[in-house]
Amino acid sequence: MAKIAITAASGQLGRAIVKATSLVIGQENVIGLARTPAKAANLGIEVRKGDYNNREDLETSLQGIDTVLLVSGIDAPDKRIGQHRNVIEAAKAAGVTKIVYTSVQGADEGTTFSPVIQSNRQTEQDIRASGLQWSIGRNGIYIEPDVEYIETYKQAGEIANCAGEGKCGYTTRPELAYAYSQMLTGNKHNGQIYNLHGEAITQSELADYLNLAFGTQLTYRDMTIEDYRSERVAELGEFMGTVITGIYAGIRAGAANSPSDFSTAADRKHQSWKDYFLGLKQTL
Repeated sequence: MAKIAITAASGQLGRAIVKATSLVIGQENVIGLARTPAKAANLGIEVRKGDYNNREDLETSLQGIDTVLLVSGIDAPDKRIGQHRNVIEAAKAAGVTKIVYTSVQGADEGTTFSPVIQSNRQTEQDIRASGLQWSIGRNGIYIEPDVEYIETYKQAGEIANCAGEGKCGYTTRPELAYAYSQMLTGNKHNGQIYNLHGEAITQSELADYLNLAFGTQLTYRDMTIEDYRSERVAELGEFMGTVITGIYAGIRAGAANSPSDFSTAADRKHQSWKDYFLGLKQTL
């Protein structure tokens, strides 16, 4: 059976995709790539060196691989384009036949998150022009960080950001992992770009779902983009604070409320938010 390599295997999304893909084709046919292989040593699969900055190592590690999943990097946008190109070129040189890319949804222009979106679109273009088979997923926003932020929300008694009444196509890492396992192993997804997310919801609806799971009484408070940016930069620093602000400004502008292709990519519906949050409640 053909072997599939998954980059960034030590990260949260990479780990989830390794697990989901192993269930489809067996652990022996899944290879993990990681900048520091020791951090992925507990995955139960073979792990090879996979630093996006080192094309030679990537080419060596991709020998014998049929399909590679390129997990979008986390460096600054100008650096990521070149890093992703290293993976693409190494894959071509190693004889890989297909690339699947984890891209992202968002506003191409007009927000402080747009440079990240633009870099992802450039990688999408590079992959489509590579001469390889390809499939691209544009991920929705992870909902897990809001769940992990619950203690802060409890202390504040509210969710406050600049998303306004914009709807956001949230998703979870396990749901994404399942969709990517299908895209990696099914040729019918070749040449397709999919928006991967569940039902789009507002921040007020998110507060209601968190209340359902945690027994809280959170409300939502809208902030101006400028005020929210000042708050985020003060807490997270200039780069990350600006990026986070851009994400929520994009939600406000409707850039996170695209039609979902999840059911086409995964061959099943995305988990409903009611089921997801009721599941959380049962684990508390």
